Amino acid sequence: MRENQPPWWRGKRGEWYVIVQLILIGVVFFGPRTLPGLPAWPAPLDWISTFAGAILIFAGAALFFAGLLMLGSGLTPLPYPRAKAKLIQTGPYGIVRHPIYAGGLVLAYGWALAVQGWFTLLYATILLVFLDFKSAREERWLVEKFPDYPEYQRRVRRLIPFVY
Repeated sequence: MRENQPPWWRGKRGEWYVIVQLILIGVVFFGPRTLPGLPAWPAPLDWISTFAGAILIFAGAALFFAGLLMLGSGLTPLPYPRAKAKLIQTGPYGIVRHPIYAGGLVLAYGWALAVQGWFTLLYATILLVFLDFKSAREERWLVEKFPDYPEYQRRVRRLIPFVY
């Protein structure tokens, strides 16, 4: 490593965002779901939440993978866009500006419902807040790279289709 180059995790392309995101995803899926003594989900809601959770898991996975496939060679784990990236505004990107994040969030909330985890709902919400923060930084870079991005921002919601 050169003397004046920052460590990789403090890099200029948003490397630390990826580390935090991976930790949060791990907590959503593998963290404690509840504490002993906390009430279980009410009986009429347990099967409904499991069913709704399964639907959300499949819908989130579909949106997530559609976003991955549409990016093609522009896909990078970092929030900083690749040099040869193109602005994609169709398919899942016509529904939400960050379909990979949105799909992951839908999947996380679906998982929380499916496993009926009070804490898992909290973890998914923390992931939502973090991805909102990360996507805001990513969008500043995208505005610098793509002159059409501000108009795209006005037309398409950031993380929750048709809402936010």
